Amino acid sequence: MAIEHVIFTLALMGALALFVRRIYLLFAMVLLGQGEDRFDRLHERLKSLLIYGFGQRRVVEKPFGVNHFLLFWGFILIQLAVNIEFLLNAIFPAFSLRFIGEVPYGVMGFIGDATSLVVLVVALVAVVRRLFFRPPYIESKPGAYLILVLVVLLVIGNFGIHAASLAMGGSPAGLPISRLLAALLLRFAPGLNFPVLRQLSWWLHGTVLLFFVCYIPSSKHLHIVTALINCFFRRLSFPSALPPLAFRKGETFGVSRITQFTWKDLHDFLSCTECGRCALMCPATATGKVLNPMEVILKGKANMETNGMEVLRARSFDSLGRADKKAPVPLALIGGSEEGQVGPEAIWDCTTCGACVEKCPVFIEQFPKLLKMRRHLVMEKVDFPPELITLFENVEQRSNPYGIAPLERDRWAEGMEIPLLSECRSAQYLLFAGCVPSFNARMRRVLASIVEVLRKAGLSFAILGKEEFCCGDPLRRTGNEYVFDRLVRANIERLKGYGVERIIAFCPHCYNSFKNDYPLFGAGFEVFHHTQVISRIVAQWAGAPAMRGERVVIHDACYLGRYNGIYDEPRRIIRAATGRPPLEMERTGRESFCCGAGGGRLWMHESRGTRINTERTRQALASGPSLVATSCPYCLIMFEDGLKDENAHNRVKVMDVSELAALVFTGHEAAGTR
Repeated sequence: MAIEHVIFTLALMGALALFVRRIYLLFAMVLLGQGEDRFDRLHERLKSLLIYGFGQRRVVEKPFGVNHFLLFWGFILIQLAVNIEFLLNAIFPAFSLRFIGEVPYGVMGFIGDATSLVVLVVALVAVVRRLFFRPPYIESKPGAYLILVLVVLLVIGNFGIHAASLAMGGSPAGLPISRLLAALLLRFAPGLNFPVLRQLSWWLHGTVLLFFVCYIPSSKHLHIVTALINCFFRRLSFPSALPPLAFRKGETFGVSRITQFTWKDLHDFLSCTECGRCALMCPATATGKVLNPMEVILKGKANMETNGMEVLRARSFDSLGRADKKAPVPLALIGGSEEGQVGPEAIWDCTTCGACVEKCPVFIEQFPKLLKMRRHLVMEKVDFPPELITLFENVEQRSNPYGIAPLERDRWAEGMEIPLLSECRSAQYLLFAGCVPSFNARMRRVLASIVEVLRKAGLSFAILGKEEFCCGDPLRRTGNEYVFDRLVRANIERLKGYGVERIIAFCPHCYNSFKNDYPLFGAGFEVFHHTQVISRIVAQWAGAPAMRGERVVIHDACYLGRYNGIYDEPRRIIRAATGRPPLEMERTGRESFCCGAGGGRLWMHESRGTRINTERTRQALASGPSLVATSCPYCLIMFEDGLKDENAHNRVKVMDVSELAALVFTGHEAAGTR
């Protein structure tokens, strides 16, 4: 064996040792997290791995994602078609894969050669894009350029080896690009020392390959491995609910250190591709707030690296498993501006709209981590925005966020002769009004429209009246899990006592709570949003549209759309009312931009940057509407404020889709529906 092969073999052994040690440490750090079952529904998980991991479905949703797709698969194919043989030949100089047969060997050579050209082109395109056309949501970091340059050098080394070998009279099979390069070299540089060129190319390719082995586990490009794992262990549905807390003596609440996260949370930190898509979609980031969801994940990773190593140093090398939640750590997770710390401002900026989770190509769960940190700030540190003091006290003492006497709860229903559930237990549905609609004059008109449509359809429903309490959503989304827990259990006991089976909710936040949060506490109600019921009703009416000529633009509420997948029903109602589909904003459907009120933000001041509802209102006005339609009381309030701020309230109206449906039925009788 030549000395160069001995040197390379020793270097490879060292690189592999570093690689294995680093992977072991990262694996051990991930296992420090608390337990979480992500091994269910294995068939669906394998499907996710294929579609989202290897198929990169979310990556290619953006135009430039195709470039990444080609780079990803090109890199894999180069390892299979080029580098396996290269490494074996470097260790055993006489080794060749020709034993598989000339035709298969030629096909493998063709794949390696063609793929190398594709990878070279897409890597150069990526470098040019970052240098001259870099989108604002992608940060310019040296590591990104380094990896692209190394990919280019790796491919150049591969072409150099084969082109020089061919120019020297060799006959490697199936190398069209290398043959062309060899022909060009022989024509324009016939005096070139081809043995030296081959040797230099061999060492260039080998050195870059060794560097990759050492560098990838310690860089952001670790996601080449971890992203695939994250796609397998992804949450198989949108994180519409958080698991309840166990209120036991000595228990910790929320998350203030990495050992309190689950192992999947910690794996998320290692899987970030730093593509910036979560930041691009985040309404807080877009309007100049402190929060950047990508930075939250990167700070979590830095914190995990620091604290994880400290915890592991206190253990034996072969000790793997979760850490004590109260284990001391040197770097606090929530704090100042140090690397590895998430500031409280960022934690409270989140509207919990879920756009970050919806668009992440590797299924990182950003906002649930912020909610876990809110739980800690509220229940352990009692450190939260002062406006929330009033919210918490009002809900705890008066069962609504406004602190209005419960006796006023059913004022909205005066004169409508709606039966109370306590007097009409045979009603098919409970109509749950919600806090915001019950105590807001504008929203009472929406409730009246819902009641009118339900009656036109002949539905049997009743209300709780003064016995209706807050669903608890504002508490859960602001971290006050203890009061939320008490409220939910009391609500479930009351509803079960009345034999409630089916609920119609006006507010998407109430709907999400009953549908996704309450089952975790033992509830089993069948829950409908009012748009689901009303869309079925209007589908049975064949009269002329009542609002022809209106230019209606639709806003998709986050807790209705992303949280629960309800997009078509509001559009059907608008089509029935206007005779045509609604106008769509640039950010619509799954990519809808939040109104700014979710996550308890309706009760908090917004002092930094542009107001989120103002930005969303501007997006709506860009389509030239005469009416903005939504399906959420929070959104309706935010749009009305936004239109006033933009001096557009005299020419553009805001309506709930149920109000459009009521206009459809004005003067007409609807066929009954069940």
